[in-house]
Amino acid sequence: MTTAFDFSFVDLDGQPQSLDQYRGQALLLVNVASKCGFTPQYEGLEALWREYRERGLVVIGFPCDQFGRQEPGNADEIRSFCSLTYEVDFPLSEKIEVNGANAHPLWSWLKAEKSGLLGLSGIKWNFSKFLVGRDGKVRERYAPTDKPESLRGDIEAALG
Repeated sequence: MTTAFDFSFVDLDGQPQSLDQYRGQALLLVNVASKCGFTPQYEGLEALWREYRERGLVVIGFPCDQFGRQEPGNADEIRSFCSLTYEVDFPLSEKIEVNGANAHPLWSWLKAEKSGLLGLSGIKWNFSKFLVGRDGKVRERYAPTDKPESLRGDIEAALG
């Protein structure tokens, strides 16, 4: 059986990262963008990371430029924007695609595991979120409009 811990990604520094390093922890995986109306959610995501990381939550942002070209920057620009504007400390991947033929395998799996509104699997916009339990299974999928602070109850449940 496949779980989130079977996948890997390349971080913003170009280093391969296996999600297996987070085995036994809950994951909040989010496609992010720097020039989106939802970009202020970085603040809420960072707050969740700081509040719950000691209890086993890992927040990972996946920059994506597929929606309105709202993540045009390179790795240095993304890192600088996130750290200077929102003091983001949680892990960030290199820029990826979440839809289409070049979608990152993790995101293809996430979409297959938990469909969105009306049973559609495609990611509709930046700041779509997936909560993965400590067992590596997708527990919940959230729309871009779902603010990070509204996920606290589900995060508490995922952490046990």
